[in-house]
Amino acid sequence: MRSCTLIIIAALSGLLSVGLGAFAAHGLKSMLSPYLLGVFETGVTYQFIHTLALLLCALFALHSRAEKAQKAFHRAAICFIIGILFFSGSLYALALTGVKWFGPITPLGGVMFMVGWGFLAYAGYQMTDETNKDGVNQ
Repeated sequence: MRSCTLIIIAALSGLLSVGLGAFAAHGLKSMLSPYLLGVFETGVTYQFIHTLALLLCALFALHSRAEKAQKAFHRAAICFIIGILFFSGSLYALALTGVKWFGPITPLGGVMFMVGWGFLAYAGYQMTDETNKDGVNQ
């Protein structure tokens, strides 16, 4: 996946995060129990945090000259996208429908978030290969 595509996805996810947060604060407040509203808001929070992480992955991949780092940044970004879909998406569905079987999907998204952070750490490590013998980043 190209970095420009990841930036577009991050921008759309950020837009959606703000919209869903406003929807929860204004439209769902009177419709959902405090518990389910909290579940929905947790989905929004995690989506927004990982949207920023996704954006950083795309920007760092554009900046990096190390091919291994670029690949790791892209893999981290893909994990964050899957995590948003599974974690936040299942919380939205659970809050809006009350259907409990969405609950077991949430941890899969959490695992994808963790794998994404692992790839991000690996990408940072791979960027250390970008220094020349004088220790200056190229």
